[in-house]
Amino acid sequence: MPLPLYRRLIDTGAAGAGLTIYFEGRAIDARAGDTVAAALLAAGVRDFRTGPVSGAPGAPFCMAGACQNCLLEIDGEANRQSCLVEARDGMRVEPRSPRRPIDDNV
Repeated sequence: MPLPLYRRLIDTGAAGAGLTIYFEGRAIDARAGDTVAAALLAAGVRDFRTGPVSGAPGAPFCMAGACQNCLLEIDGEANRQSCLVEARDGMRVEPRSPRRPIDDNV
């Protein structure tokens, strides 16, 4: 796996650890207070999704909920903004399918 493109500004060590989320079935360590996007980026995940038109890989851009580049399926719910969803122990996270329209939860 490549080195993470992002790093934590403050390393809280073991005190901040303790959560595990699963991205495509792979265990990802997360810390209390992490968003799903932050935990994935810190773990070195670079490709969150496949673009619905081009098929190009994509990942978060703004980390503030404005750009929609971080959409993932979280615990079976499609098109969740992973930069706004706080990680919880045991979460199941999958990339957004390119065949699934962005507004399918409406």
